[in-house]
Amino acid sequence: MDTEKLIAHARARFDHAAARRTLKEKYQGKMTFAHAGGMWRAGPELQLTILSCTDTEPVLLDLYENPVKVNARELMSLSQQRWQEQMNAWLAEYEELNKNR
Repeated sequence: MDTEKLIAHARARFDHAAARRTLKEKYQGKMTFAHAGGMWRAGPELQLTILSCTDTEPVLLDLYENPVKVNARELMSLSQQRWQEQMNAWLAEYEELNKNR
């Protein structure tokens, strides 16, 4: 390969990696939501924490380390809904990004 092709290939790889990082940051930001006076980030960690609680109204620490009494069912439902919506959107954009690569 000549130098120009190598440079073009390296730029394309770098641009793709940067676009993937930007996409990840975009959707991680969209995972945040408010509930019961606290801020939460939807995801497996929150959902496992909720599942591990035996109380129906546990006190959990939100994103800002504030103790918040929550309804476990409501918080789980909101977390699962937000997580699935954003993951589906993220996947669609990720697949489009890979097509354009």
